[in-house]
Amino acid sequence: MSNTDEGKDTVNAQPDDDANKSTNEILEEEKARDGSARLFYGNVNEFVTDRLRYLYPLPPAGSGWAWCAEWYRHAQALSRLDSVWRAWENLRFDAALGMSAWWIHHADPMMRALLDPATGPFAKCIGGHRSDEPLPVMEPPSGLFFDQRTQGDPLAGHPLALD
Repeated sequence: MSNTDEGKDTVNAQPDDDANKSTNEILEEEKARDGSARLFYGNVNEFVTDRLRYLYPLPPAGSGWAWCAEWYRHAQALSRLDSVWRAWENLRFDAALGMSAWWIHHADPMMRALLDPATGPFAKCIGGHRSDEPLPVMEPPSGLFFDQRTQGDPLAGHPLALD
């Protein structure tokens, strides 16, 4: 996926007609999409592109926040943004507290973690996308872990089992 579409910069593009729509028009569109049985957005990319990027504008240089236009190349970002999208899809139907809960418990904490310039997944991307390096791991001693998907009590007879 590219940041340009037929020469048009999609990262800095403004929402076409959404800004001019009334709340009733937006609600009618949502109802026309078949209500709660269906997702409003088809995937996390649609959610980020059509909604989230307008809720969180590009952090200015020197703000202490970092964003990567290629967010989908960062496993942590993809997982966190997918969670934010799915929470939004679920909470949008709670007219009383849904969006408040979404902001407080989902969007703001996730975006703080994502945009953090020291520990967030985009910390290395300030001058352009850079791939993350995974945490190093070593092979654990044989027999330390067991397949917990097995039937029955997998801890029965295990020397480290807690009684």
